[in-house]
Amino acid sequence: MAGSESKAAKDLTAMMETTMQQLQSRFQNLSDQIISKMDEMGTRIDDLEKNVGDLMTQAGAEEQHKANGLEERPSWPKR
Repeated sequence: MAGSESKAAKDLTAMMETTMQQLQSRFQNLSDQIISKMDEMGTRIDDLEKNVGDLMTQAGAEEQHKANGLEERPSWPKR
């Protein structure tokens, strides 16, 4: 009986090690996906900040022209 208990304990240990390795692999994959998404989101936020800054700069330039009484030059008609 001691031999069968020892085999059962070894089988349980092997099964638990396999399960833990699978969990670790899944956790690592999820972590990698989260980090990738965070990097992508950071890039998108940087782009958005740049675009907002550009729009604010353009709006400031237009407001300055209006404050100085300058009108924008009309574009030439297309032929």
